[in-house]
Amino acid sequence: MAMDEPPKGWNPNYGVVGSGDRRLAFSRQLSSSMPRLARSDSSISMPPPPLAPTGAITFRWLATRPMRRLALLIALNVAYSATELAIGLLTARVGLVSDAFHLTFGCGILTFSLFAMAASRTKPDHLYTYGYKRLEVLAAFTNALFLLFLSFSLAVEALHAFMQDESEHKHYLIVSAVTNLLVNLLGVWFFRSYARVNIVYRKAEDMNYHSVCLHVLADSVRSAGLILASWFLSLGVENAEVLCLGIVSVAVFMLVLPLFKATGNILLQIAPGNVPPSALTKCFRQISACEDVSEVCQGRFWELVPGHAVGSLDIRVKNGGDCQSVLDYVHGLYQDLGIQDLTIQTDE
Repeated sequence: MAMDEPPKGWNPNYGVVGSGDRRLAFSRQLSSSMPRLARSDSSISMPPPPLAPTGAITFRWLATRPMRRLALLIALNVAYSATELAIGLLTARVGLVSDAFHLTFGCGILTFSLFAMAASRTKPDHLYTYGYKRLEVLAAFTNALFLLFLSFSLAVEALHAFMQDESEHKHYLIVSAVTNLLVNLLGVWFFRSYARVNIVYRKAEDMNYHSVCLHVLADSVRSAGLILASWFLSLGVENAEVLCLGIVSVAVFMLVLPLFKATGNILLQIAPGNVPPSALTKCFRQISACEDVSEVCQGRFWELVPGHAVGSLDIRVKNGGDCQSVLDYVHGLYQDLGIQDLTIQTDE
């Protein structure tokens, strides 16, 4: 045999496969009917799902009310930050210029959230076979990360205010803070149904909407803190700016931490939060107890997006065992747990 000639029975996807090999790939969702399995000695063939052409990303901008509201909010913030930047440069106010750059960066984060809302409506294709829904989770995680950095920067600003002479505090920022507060309160009203710290996320868009609401809410709290600090300083209260900025920093951190943990858990693909680990262990024991099953290994379960649990399982079937009955039994177990998309491989 030549050195570059593949061995008999060679398949580029599965290696050497003989006539006695019984490996099957089996996948089913709750809404689908019984899949058709086709098996040959050297390959596994399954009917391909209906997918859009690769790269066919279609954006339906401003297709929903939340998207239109978010676009209006971004436009208002861009106009305000541009005006603030111009005034800061003309009057040589470093505080206004710094705040304008902060607002501009925040507008970029909100724009990414708007992009995720539009892209997530695109159907799956041959490149992104699960679709683009996870973009909304990524956008929510980016928002949460930005707000954590905002909390840290406010803490540093409070420390700086403690170390400097507050008698030289500039009160011109109060006008900027009031205007910014009014704009952000409009955004809070737009997404008022998500103005809570802990929310049960049923869809990916819930995370994205919640992150947008927390973003404008955190900016509102920051503006309110600056207004209170200026007012207390005018009354002669010592360390007022330190106190207000410290409280705002802690408040923003507490607001965003649950969202940061929830989005991070999904991106890290931990086990679905709505499925107790004891229930997964019980299913493992029930499958291992089947008379046609010799071993259960490599069980992996995660959430693709909130409300869409995915799993894969490798089962070794005994010689002469009924693969189809094992597959039906296993799918029934995990469907009861809420695993909507389960892929099972059976080996002998």
